[in-house]
Amino acid sequence: MKTHFLLILLWIFLPAFLWAQNDQIGGKIVYQDDNVVFHQIDDHTWVGTGNVMFNESLYLIEGDQRAILLDAGTTIPGLRKIVSSITQKPVTLIATHVHPDHTGSAIDEFPEIYLNAADTVNIPKFMPNYKGKINYLRDGEVWDLGGRAIEVLFTPGHTPGSTTFIDKAAGYGFSGDAFGSGNLLLFTDYSTLIQTCQRTAQKMERYGLKQLYPGHYYGKNAETLQRVKDLETLSHDVLSGKVKGEANPSRQDLNLIVTFNGVRVNYSEAQIK
Repeated sequence: MKTHFLLILLWIFLPAFLWAQNDQIGGKIVYQDDNVVFHQIDDHTWVGTGNVMFNESLYLIEGDQRAILLDAGTTIPGLRKIVSSITQKPVTLIATHVHPDHTGSAIDEFPEIYLNAADTVNIPKFMPNYKGKINYLRDGEVWDLGGRAIEVLFTPGHTPGSTTFIDKAAGYGFSGDAFGSGNLLLFTDYSTLIQTCQRTAQKMERYGLKQLYPGHYYGKNAETLQRVKDLETLSHDVLSGKVKGEANPSRQDLNLIVTFNGVRVNYSEAQIK
């Protein structure tokens, strides 16, 4: 009972606590209101931090000719205008996956959105009223922003259509919730997650990527190559029965939880395959 009460308190107060930790992100603040804060990562990249769902993150990625906005947070009124105040380039909205803290109400301000077709199963529940055009990403395609190339890598696990975006020249990428920002909610299965970890680790090693900026970023939880490998190791151990999940009283749908080397996975018996 005491544990359950503490988890409820954590669920209530953690978003506000994380919002207060925005200064850990570093970089110049280029925009701030009651709903979002945008910090500059480098000369042509910014991270926006929402305050509703555990520091939900959105990324503005600019090239010489156009820009990409990865995700739209939960509730950020006027997001399109905010983004236009940061970059003069035309902006295309892309979703790392279809969940309400990444495809929230602000998607309605954009005439189109790109996403992984595998996540269309989540559209009726999480994007039922979107009237814009829905376009589909292709695994391995490269978005040329003008002097900046962003590669698309399908990374299912968290959702069937979770997608990572790689900037090889910059030495980093953007992974949404594919690896959980340190606390993965697994809605597919462990076999899918293992394949995703293997593909991603290979890309990170081949390209020399230092980190992947996650979907709930607070400055100290970037996804490193080691974290991806640890997540793969943990997944193998769960499948083999070497590691057993403990009860997860904070969720009924993902009623089990395992932790290893700072990696935590929330799942159910149905995901053990």
